[in-house]
Formats: sequence, structure tokens, C-alpha cells
Amino acid sequence: MKYSNSKNTSFSAISRKVVLLTFVAFTFFNCKNKEDKPEETIKEVPMEEEVVITPTLEKGCYMYNENGSLVNMEIAKNDNPVEANLTYAFAEKDKNKGSFTGEFNDGKLIGTYTFQSEGVESKRQVTFMLKGNQLVEGYGELDETGTMFKDVNSVNYSSTMPLSKTDCKE
Repeated sequence: MKYSNSKNTSFSAISRKVVLLTFVAFTFFNCKNKEDKPEETIKEVPMEEEVVITPTLEKGCYMYNENGSLVNMEIAKNDNPVEANLTYAFAEKDKNKGSFTGEFNDGKLIGTYTFQSEGVESKRQVTFMLKGNQLVEGYGELDETGTMFKDVNSVNYSSTMPLSKTDCKE
């Protein structure tokens, strides 16, 4: 049996044409897809720096004077350590007057109040938060001695007697 070369040649020529046509079509569509897509560019977006406004404790007097109660803090030195005179004169209670020495960080003033009351010197920890132009005293659970906070970070600053910045009275 003889095979005809003409059939193989024509089949081979058709196969080449199909392959060539497929290649041309693939190349055309591939190039066309690249043209349709806009080039992606990465733009650097400048990051905005977060501005944190740190409250500033000013020298001078902060006072609460209402309903027969007086609390007065006169800050003499406002950089750490902060130094002040502090007076508590609550309605129908004994007045105590003394000095405060502490640290002011992140809007909180935390320190030791050394005072005289009924002729006896005592010390206790006190803390205030600066809110606008007011110092708001903080309250929290005390240790066994009753003179220090168990956890100064859990102090609640919700005093109903905020000390407002005012002119000092001589």
C-alpha cells in the first residue's frame, strides 16, 4: 500500500496555517488587552503626622470656692518636680494646709501632699487631671495605710469641685 504524499502535505500545510493563525490571534488579543489597561502607577501619599496636644500646667492659682468649701492650689514651680501650696477647707470640717510635690505627665498631676491638721503632720497621695483650665481631683481605692492609691491608673477623675485657674490673691 502506498500512501499519497499529497494528502500528508495538504494536512501538514493546514496544520501550519491553523497554528500560525492561532499564534497571530493570540498575539493580537494579548497586545490589545495590554493597550486597554491603563498603566498602574503607584503614587506616594504623604502621611500626615498625628499632632498630639499636650496639656500645659501653668504656674499660678487653681481654686474651688463654693458652698462654704475652699480648695486652693498655688503652683510655684510647674516643671517636674512640680511644687505647690495646697489648702483644703471643706464646709464644717477642719482646715488643712500644706505643700504638694509631684510629677506632671500626660495631663495628670500626681504627688504627695504634706500637711498640718490639728497640729499633726500627715502625708497622703493626691492626684489631679488637667482639663482645659481646671484641675479635677481624682479619687480611688486606697492602700492599707489610707495614704496611697492602690492603683493610681484606676483613679476616677470625677470630682464635683474642679479647681479653676484664677488670679492668686495675696
